Parts: sequence; C-alpha cells; structure tokens
Amino acid sequence: MFNLLGWLIASIFIALVIVILVLYLRGFFHLRIPYQICDLPSPKAKNFASTMAGLSDSFITEGKITNFCVFAEQIFAYRLEAISKASKSIQFETFIMTPGRRANEFALALAEKAQSGVKVQVLADHYGAKEIPSKYWSSLKSSGVEVLFFNRFSWRDPFYYLRRNHRKLLLVDNKIALIGGAGISDYWDGRDGIGDKTPWFDYEVCLQGSIIERLKNLFIQHWLDAGGSANFSEENFKFNQENQQTILIDAGEDPTLRDSGIRSLFQSLIAAARKRVWIASPYFLPNRNSRDILIRAKRKGIDVRILTMGPRTDKPPVRFASLELFSKLIKSDISIYEYQASMMHAKAMLIDDCWVSIGSANFDPRSFFHNDELNLLITEYTLTKRIEDFFLDGFSRSHSLTLKNLKHRPLKEKLLGRLMLLFFWQL
Repeated sequence: MFNLLGWLIASIFIALVIVILVLYLRGFFHLRIPYQICDLPSPKAKNFASTMAGLSDSFITEGKITNFCVFAEQIFAYRLEAISKASKSIQFETFIMTPGRRANEFALALAEKAQSGVKVQVLADHYGAKEIPSKYWSSLKSSGVEVLFFNRFSWRDPFYYLRRNHRKLLLVDNKIALIGGAGISDYWDGRDGIGDKTPWFDYEVCLQGSIIERLKNLFIQHWLDAGGSANFSEENFKFNQENQQTILIDAGEDPTLRDSGIRSLFQSLIAAARKRVWIASPYFLPNRNSRDILIRAKRKGIDVRILTMGPRTDKPPVRFASLELFSKLIKSDISIYEYQASMMHAKAMLIDDCWVSIGSANFDPRSFFHNDELNLLITEYTLTKRIEDFFLDGFSRSHSLTLKNLKHRPLKEKLLGRLMLLFFWQL
C-alpha cells in the first residue's frame, strides 16, 4: 500500500515538473511588459496611418469597400454570388467549418467552378475544420479543387498545434476580396443548443483595388506553409485606382508574447482616440495593460463602449472568465453591452469618426499571441457610418452590465470563471 502511494505521489510530482518545464520553455513565466504610449497623433493627422503601421508592423495600401453584408443570409448569399462569377481563380482560407447546409452549398459552388476550369484553392485550419468528414474533402478534390490544411498536428512539436489560422478570406479572380468573421457553418444561422433566437450577429465586407495583390500574397504565404506551391507567372492584377482610400493590413502572423502586431494595433488605436472607442469582440478578455489603456481613455472623456457576447454563447466558460475582468472597467464608467438575441460574433473597432478596424481578431490573448489573424484599418466615410449603425443595432439588442449583475452571478459561474483565468494566456 505504501509503495503504491509512493509511486502515485512520485508520478504526480514528475508530471507537475514536466508541465512547469514545458511552460517555462514556452515563455509562460515571462514578465509582461506594461506598454506605455503617450501623445500619439490624432486619428485625423496626416501621419496617423504611418504611425499605426510602424507600431503594428502593418502594410499601407489602398482599396475601396464595395459591399457590406450583415447576418448569415446576406453573408453566405454574397459569397456564393462572388464564386459564381469567377472565371479564373478562387482562393479561400478559414478557421471554422462544420457539416451542414452551408458547407454543402459552398462545396457544390466550388466544385462546379473547378470542373469548369477555374483554379480553386481551399486552405482550412486543421483544428477548426476537424468536424468535416474526409469524404467531403475527397469529393472536392475529385472535382479538381486543391485542398490543404493549416498546421496539422505533429508529435515533433505538439505545442505548435496551438497556433491556429483564424483568418476568413475569399479572393476571386484577383479582383475582389471578402473579409469578416464568419466561417462555413450553419452556426451563423443560429444554434438551438445555445438558445439563439436570431442568426449570429456578424458582418463581412467586400473590397477591390490595390489591396487585392497584398491579400493574395498573404494567402500564398499560408498556402506555401501548408505544403502547397505557387506559380507567379499566372498572376495578373488589374484594377481601377480611382476613389481608393488608405488601408492598413495587419497580418498578425505567428505572434508571440512580445511581438504581436494585433495587440500593438488595438492598444495604439485606443491610446490615439480623441472622441470615441467602440469595440466589438465576442471573446473580450483584456489583459491588465489593455484594461489600463481603456480606463485612461475613459478618464480623458472618451466614449468607451464594449459590445460582447451574452448568455447565448458558443463558449460559456470563456464568458465566465471575461466577466471576472469587468468590474474595474464598469467602476470606471466604461459601458459593457452583452448581446442578448443570439451569439455576438463580430470583431470591429470604431475610432472617433474616421477609422474602422475590421477582420478576424478578437480582443483576447489567443488573437493577440497565438493565432494568425487578418485585420484591416480603414478610413472611409461610408464604412464608418455602416459600422456605427452596426454597433448601434448591437447595443439596442443588448443588456448593459452593472456591478450588481456581476455580484449576483451564480457561484458556480464565478468559480468556473476564476478557474478559466488560470489558463488566461491560452483563451
């Protein structure tokens, strides 16, 4: 009996040592740098874009918004329409894919184009698309669609599997790009299992112009990383350069705790704001540095509002963890709105009346330090107004959190939230 107990204690001790050693080697115990940024140029200043680009390692390019879709019906219908018009090439990369009507419609549209001679390439995240059966991919391949998977699991480096491709990008004929937060899944139509009453709250934008070449090259980088090949003799980019606006592209590729373009961009935007900071992020998990920056902005008289997921969520434990971080923000009179009708999945930031950040990145450690993301920073009046209306619609469907709400949560939720915060840097 004693020997058995001794072996058990020794095994637990060895396991703990291994876990601590792995965390140490991965930099888990690094001191977090409290970034302090002061007196950034105004969002209306001429050097604002170049300053943001320099701080976040972003590319400066140009382009124009040609469409703005909201909710599943518009988003998926516009994607299928864009695919139907393709005559030369289609490139698509995404994180979440699940079996169902949306995935089947998508596969049918791609297969039809591939069979007609259009070059079709699909890059799916290996973890995000794990529910899709192999016969789905086999059917696509037999139709002529090229399929690759981002970051397959390898025993040679198992912890590298934590790096995920969270981008959502559709390119058609080197002419248009669709970017947003929606995957290929019936989830966006609403999930009965989480009590959705309406489709998920999300959007997607269509872009044209000079930006397409940059986005295509970003896709090619991931395609090569997944084992694909690229033939640049086939590339031909022709676009109308009229009415283009300045756009910053933050690729957020392979970030680390000390080098995160998305983190730098988001925190710099908040610090530079003069009038307004509206943030939409379903998984809103600001670290201490980010919370301090938000509070300083509020103390300067800036309108700071957060739109995030409510009780109808695909990840309840993550919501419980985020609620543990909100009390200081609410005490500082920062408004936090929990969306009520369904899952709030949109990721956006509105700075003053002139700059909008859109794309795939959440305001959380996973998007900051682990995922490959794709965010755009755009100054364009029509998009700014549409995003403002999008936020206002979201606020109207939400409940504004109070300290009383936080205090009277069930004990089980509080305990689970605190437990989840032990894994904060992976959330």
